[in-house]
Amino acid sequence: MSKFSKKFNFWLRRKSHLPLIIIGSLIVLILFFNDETSLALNMKYEKEINSLTEEIELCRDSAAFYRSQREAIIHDSEDLEHLARERFHMQRPSEDVYILK
Repeated sequence: MSKFSKKFNFWLRRKSHLPLIIIGSLIVLILFFNDETSLALNMKYEKEINSLTEEIELCRDSAAFYRSQREAIIHDSEDLEHLARERFHMQRPSEDVYILK
């Protein structure tokens, strides 16, 4: 082994943490500042996914309510009459109607 290779080998063993630090810092920079893998972008997407999931649950609840109301109207004529009177502000002669706004 030549003298230069011995010195280089010795230097490399002493500074072996330097390449690890450089590689680690490059990985961190890529994770934080790359547009496709940015942590901020991933957090934004996660927040959007959560809000859309909540909206889906809300729509499922309202769809279930309207589905049950439709079934009640189809199978019971009294419910149909009640809904029609409620929607068109009609009343029976023996009823009092209060409209709240």
